[in-house]
Amino acid sequence: MTKVTLKKGEGRTIKSGGFWIYDNEIDKVEGHYKNGDVVSVYDFDGYPMGRGCINANSKIRVRMLSFKEEEVNEEFWRERIERAWDYRKKCVDVSSCRLIFGEADGFPGFIVDKYEDVLVVQSLSLGMDRHKDMIIALLREVLASGGIEIRGVYERSDAKEREKEGMEKAKGFLGDPFDTDVKIIENGVRYTVDVANGQKTGFFLDQKYNRLAMQRFCKDAKVLDCFCHTGSFGLNAAYGGAREVVSVDASDTALATAAENAKLNGFENIIRYREGDAFEILADMKENSELFDVVILDPPAFTKARDSIKKAAKGYRNINTAGLKLTKDGSIFATCSCSHFMDDELFTKVIKEAAAASHRRLRLIERRHQSPDHPVWLGAENSYYLKFYIFQVFEEK
Repeated sequence: MTKVTLKKGEGRTIKSGGFWIYDNEIDKVEGHYKNGDVVSVYDFDGYPMGRGCINANSKIRVRMLSFKEEEVNEEFWRERIERAWDYRKKCVDVSSCRLIFGEADGFPGFIVDKYEDVLVVQSLSLGMDRHKDMIIALLREVLASGGIEIRGVYERSDAKEREKEGMEKAKGFLGDPFDTDVKIIENGVRYTVDVANGQKTGFFLDQKYNRLAMQRFCKDAKVLDCFCHTGSFGLNAAYGGAREVVSVDASDTALATAAENAKLNGFENIIRYREGDAFEILADMKENSELFDVVILDPPAFTKARDSIKKAAKGYRNINTAGLKLTKDGSIFATCSCSHFMDDELFTKVIKEAAAASHRRLRLIERRHQSPDHPVWLGAENSYYLKFYIFQVFEEK
């Protein structure tokens, strides 16, 4: 097996629990290999560090699979899958959930979402792509042993990360075709998930329990759901008893799906939709003195790189300021960031600044994060990304 030796003093990421070895951390590579092969990794002094997949096309030269000297074979992957599935059965409603979450489950660069009896796969690293077919076959077997027959698998490896690995984007059926509009129920709310054309893998499963948490605040409330995508927070608000919901998004396609989801649940007379730029719509609402009992902000990641954090912080500050200006005294304000570069300390600072700018004071009710089926792995900083805060708002007199 090809042997990768680290430079002295390098490998700090994997030594602290992470999975990545960058190209500039490697002293030498001994033996022949093809990109995507499994290699053995050693520290500068010859101490064995484990095994991972190598790819000379990527800045992340080796993605670790194991921190033991063990064979990466069918039994290896079966054990990983069983462990991931057993964990989720203990932690979440598994009717629809993230079944495999990359590094946090020991599958670097590999994601699998389960929507009822359909799997959606996202393969973003070359090494894992080489094992994709075996993993999917084993997933089917493991789920079938528990009485769950998978009727179809769809690949959504259409993210830019593939190009960094020297791979082309890939999208389509992995096996027999099936209807890609999949019906699911989450927190009592019905959805149609478009696994072929929806964002990411079709639905944002990571907010499952944050959506549920908001239901209890919405009885008889007027609710603003900003950046609503396919309407999930607004639907949960209506399910929780909201008298009126205004859902805002820039995508007409997303809003069309949201409206269909509202009809599916009988909420078409409760939820109304506004298409356009959220900043402009919120400014228009402020101009017209429109106020809400509950405001929910679920913006896209304003940054996906460390060097744009300052610009992102300004974006979060501005949207939170705009949202807070639409809150009544004593109302509920929920806000989140899905960028792992926007850490808790910085996000809290931004919210404080937004509160000051909008002449509001905030009492923290709850600080939440992503659903447990998106587990946080200490040492893999990108596995912790979603921050979700719920506040009670008080006007400054």
